[in-house]
Amino acid sequence: MIDDALLDILVCPDDRGPLLLVGEGRELYNPRLRRAYRVDDGIPVLLVDEARDVDDEEHARLTAQDRPADPR
Repeated sequence: MIDDALLDILVCPDDRGPLLLVGEGRELYNPRLRRAYRVDDGIPVLLVDEARDVDDEEHARLTAQDRPADPR
């Protein structure tokens, strides 16, 4: 799991927008670009070349169970 303090400052490396913690903390998701970044052993891998694209069905699922990076 990623520490809440770290989530507060993480942004997408492509559009610099906030990310959602999804998949039981295994991924960070950018719903604007529909791009998911994996989290390895609690360490976000925020490399555009390592991200995966998300289709419409998965996008709907991820945004339904999202957790905003900044819950305030």
